[in-house]
Parts: sequence; structure tokens; C-alpha cells
Amino acid sequence: MTQDQNPPAESPKRALCESCAGVQQNWRRAPGHAELVQGVNRKEPRPHGQVTVTRYCCDRCGTVWDYENNKVNLHAGWSVVG
Repeated sequence: MTQDQNPPAESPKRALCESCAGVQQNWRRAPGHAELVQGVNRKEPRPHGQVTVTRYCCDRCGTVWDYENNKVNLHAGWSVVG
């Protein structure tokens, strides 16, 4: 087998599409974009109480996002998963 035929040891990270690259991460109330499809949500404990975290996936590039709805933390909001 040549070098070109060997599968990569680790799959390369997927690049963010333009819409995902424009999402402001870690800032409460920042908007997402139209191609984010809402998935499941879950409750997570925080020092002040429980918050809701919702999973989203971009229809264009496949990037998985979490949105933390936390009114106490100004730096909650959008974050890329993984």
C-alpha cells in the first residue's frame, strides 16, 4: 500500500461554513443562523441552579453546536462541540 492508500490516523476537522464562522461564540443572546437545526435539549447543573443546553447541527457543514441558555453567565451561549 502506498501512503495515499492508507486511511488517516485521525479524521481531519471539518471546516466551518461561512454562516457558522460568523456565529459569536460564548456570548449570551448572540444569534445563531438559519441553517442550524435544533436537536435535543438537556438540563445541566450550575452553581446557581440548572440551565438548559440545546444541541444544534448545521445543515450546510455538519458542525455540531450547543447553546447554553444561562441568564446568570454573560459568557454562556454558542459553543462548538468536539
